[in-house]
Amino acid sequence: MKMITKEIEKKMDKAPLYSKDGKGEDAEVIFKVFNPYGAQSWYVLEAGEVVNGDRELFVYMTACGEGEYGYIMLSDLTNTKVTVWGHKMPLERDMYFKGTLADAKRDANVA
Repeated sequence: MKMITKEIEKKMDKAPLYSKDGKGEDAEVIFKVFNPYGAQSWYVLEAGEVVNGDRELFVYMTACGEGEYGYIMLSDLTNTKVTVWGHKMPLERDMYFKGTLADAKRDANVA
């Protein structure tokens, strides 16, 4: 499965960094990436402009019932591999998640 589609690129173009300030939990999630072999998920909220073929993303990252905001490069999400029984496996995009930050917190069981 392709991580970044043309549709997602368009959504990222329409959600530049700092564009969702003040929206709180009503901020729309652009897309979700998750570790299918672990407990980590990244909910992408905003995306910087393309610079040298990469983008800085503002995300809400969750793991083991905890969540925090931060920045990550798109290339880091698309190139990260997790080791599963000696094999390097990629992170995956959740094709079905749609919603707000509040929905993301419920999805990840974060209070």
